[in-house]
Amino acid sequence: MGEEGTGGAVHLLCLAASSGVPLFCRSSRGGAPARQQLPFSVIGSLNGVHMFGQNLQVQLSSARTEDTTVVLLVGLEELTNIRNVERLKKELRASYRLIDSFLGDSELIGDLTQCVDCVIPPEGSLLQEALCGFAEATGTAFVSLVVSGRVAAATESWWRLGMPEAVLLPWLVGSLPPQAARDYPVYLPHGSPTVPHRLLTLMLLPGLELCLLCGPRPALSQLDPQLLERWWQPLLEPLRACLSVGPGALPNGFPLHTDILGLLLLNLELKRCLFTVEPLRDKEPSLQQRQRLLRNFYSLVSTTHFPPEPGSSEKTEDAGHRIQLPRACYLVLGPGMGWQLVALQLGLRQLLLLLSPQSPTHGLRSLATHTLHALTPLL
Repeated sequence: MGEEGTGGAVHLLCLAASSGVPLFCRSSRGGAPARQQLPFSVIGSLNGVHMFGQNLQVQLSSARTEDTTVVLLVGLEELTNIRNVERLKKELRASYRLIDSFLGDSELIGDLTQCVDCVIPPEGSLLQEALCGFAEATGTAFVSLVVSGRVAAATESWWRLGMPEAVLLPWLVGSLPPQAARDYPVYLPHGSPTVPHRLLTLMLLPGLELCLLCGPRPALSQLDPQLLERWWQPLLEPLRACLSVGPGALPNGFPLHTDILGLLLLNLELKRCLFTVEPLRDKEPSLQQRQRLLRNFYSLVSTTHFPPEPGSSEKTEDAGHRIQLPRACYLVLGPGMGWQLVALQLGLRQLLLLLSPQSPTHGLRSLATHTLHALTPLL
């Protein structure tokens, strides 16, 4: 639930459906975590609505969401068959950082697009080759390089992970405090919601982590410094260059039109995306405003203008009438702002751009088409 206004608070409340016992409440105000908690009377009212609807076999869908984020760290069995509420409360604390990152202003967008946030490193082929060799040496098929919650390179098996774990795992890594190495139990909400896997992370550079998803083996102690040095020491400069990309998502110096203030590129077939609001970061609007504008525009475009499923026919028949689905749309914000947003869909790719006020409206589609063609080889 949320409060109106740009600085309004957002609250995420988790209750045990059978008893109504509050498990946790996380709050965010103005995009930052807040200590404010919902009054017990409000919690009781929400539970009363749930129980009343349940008795009448009515589901209040607008007050209910999928619990995949919590499943990732606790497992489905613990959530569906609660044996000890107090123990569950303690276990749920492990998910607080991840939940708070969803409630706040994030540099990522995979929670909304259900596509994996990526970066394009300058020497990606070298990193990919080393990653595959390291995966073979450790006997682990699921390996990736993660930069601040974005995937820079990954093995084929990692890319084949289902949704939502493909989005949640790198986001989880980006939400955790820095640590040289971790051995983290995780459940895959789609692939393995009741049997835990191990997420091993190794910090190659601050902000750049090597992630392995595995079973009982290898032990974290087997990933000794000598093994890491063998594969990654020769690539120290490419790793630093990868780290420097960061929130920019694109290689430094990639030619973007000077009117572009932010972009979102989605490959709907591969379920990957590039999201950045870094171009011309010294100009208005602020980076947080840019993120919100693009997120809101994506929500509008994906639900109103573009077909919901990739690969759907561009022409559909409805009651004997042929309907032409749009390829592009644009939005010019009101007086005093003037920023422009344009969306373009070609095949299985979508591109959304945030543009400065001086960009001519009649040239929006041409600019977007040129930018999409330039970005297509990257994703």
